[in-house]
Amino acid sequence: MALTIPGWADVVGRMDAMRVDPQRRIGPSEVQAVTAMTERLSDLDDEFGGRYARPMAAAFLVNTVAPYLRADASSETRKSMTAAAALLCYLTGWMAVDEGAHGRAQQYYVKSLELAGAGNDPTTYCHVLRGMSVQAADLGHGTPAVRLANAAADASPESSPRMRAFITGQQAHAYALAGERTNALNSLREAERAVNQAESRLGTFGGFSSATLAYATAQVRHALGDTEGSIASLNDHFALRDSTDMQRTKLVFSSLLAERQLEVGHLEAACATWNSVLDEYPGIHSGRMDRQVAKIPSLLSPYRTNSVARETSEHARELIAK
Repeated sequence: MALTIPGWADVVGRMDAMRVDPQRRIGPSEVQAVTAMTERLSDLDDEFGGRYARPMAAAFLVNTVAPYLRADASSETRKSMTAAAALLCYLTGWMAVDEGAHGRAQQYYVKSLELAGAGNDPTTYCHVLRGMSVQAADLGHGTPAVRLANAAADASPESSPRMRAFITGQQAHAYALAGERTNALNSLREAERAVNQAESRLGTFGGFSSATLAYATAQVRHALGDTEGSIASLNDHFALRDSTDMQRTKLVFSSLLAERQLEVGHLEAACATWNSVLDEYPGIHSGRMDRQVAKIPSLLSPYRTNSVARETSEHARELIAK
């Protein structure tokens, strides 16, 4: 996680020199098409996983969006297309993280930062930095996660309650992983205040709700050593979820819940949670979920004499082998 992150001042308004194709001209309709396709790809990623959706996103980037970026256009259209490409590039990086292709994800993320600057889109720039912090945190790299989350906060172009929650919730998790307890708890309280003030409507990217806050709280508590509290917060998360929440994250967070239930000795509860995951797992094409499921047999191996644990472990093994 030591890669160099281009600062906003270094990328704003700047585009790599490229030859304009005079045979092709684009307008607002092409920008609208890229935006609409990004939303569809995001829906597919949410429902089926990054390994399913990323090849489509990558192909669309290369075959359609890259030629649009080289096409003749008005200055306003060029700016809008570049910003739309930045968002798609960010989403493709997010999918790569789900696959477990972390180096590739970082390449997409850095390119998205450059495109966001070229398109003068500070909101996407901020979201990408926050996404990079999430990636670092999920890999257990607390200090880089703090650096990236703080960079996102510094770059944030707005101070709406939901944006503040979106950023400070991630700062809290990053601080907790880095062992900065006071900063973690302060950031979590700020995220809670911001959620309480936030408007009800969620955006396609960056929606932060009470359910998201409960998950952030669970992550902070676990990183600070409070596994029981983390379990309670994850249960709060599931109670607060609604139809807009991702199917994949439901399974990922349920897997974390099961691991933490086992960690505190609640074997049968952990197996029940894992069984609910395994019932839905075949429909998800996610490298992260593959890794979560692959851990189940080894985590349950000390309990092989327990019939419930043995059945859950065997079910996981069968699905892994398919």
